[in-house]
Amino acid sequence: REEENTGSCGVPANLVNEEPRTGLRPLKRSKSGKSLTQSLWLNNNVLNDLRDFNQVASQLLEHPENLAWIDLSFNDLTSIDPVLTTFFNLSVLYLHGNSIQRLGEVNKLAVLPRLRSLTLHGNPMEEEKGYRQYVLCTLSRITTFDFSGVTKADRTTAEVWKRMNIKPKKAWIKQNTL
Repeated sequence: REEENTGSCGVPANLVNEEPRTGLRPLKRSKSGKSLTQSLWLNNNVLNDLRDFNQVASQLLEHPENLAWIDLSFNDLTSIDPVLTTFFNLSVLYLHGNSIQRLGEVNKLAVLPRLRSLTLHGNPMEEEKGYRQYVLCTLSRITTFDFSGVTKADRTTAEVWKRMNIKPKKAWIKQNTL
């Protein structure tokens, strides 16, 4: 895979003016000068939000809708931006080493039909009880989580954890109306 990997930039809009770091293979470009790649590596920057991410992806990539791999590890993100859920071909998403607090942020990723590999370790959410089980029962299609393969035993544990810890919505609604 070719990758578009940039230096320190602060906010995504600044990426357009950054020259990608050189990788093992030369970056292929279209006639219009846009990158012909399915991966965008924006790791080790100081990104604290993904404002204008779609526009930037469109300016940098010939086919942003084909993005399969986004690496946003080691940034300053505090939440999972809904913009990531617009990339339906996304199969690998690295978010480790950020500042994401709430485990519930993971729910946003459930709409991604091809997501198979996800990293979230190194975020404050990792300290929450049931972290791994919550992610695995929320995102049942992933096969690799935090660089570790998801086993049948992991899935069973996640299902048991879910039955013991997550109340069905009907019971929750009934309980709150009393």
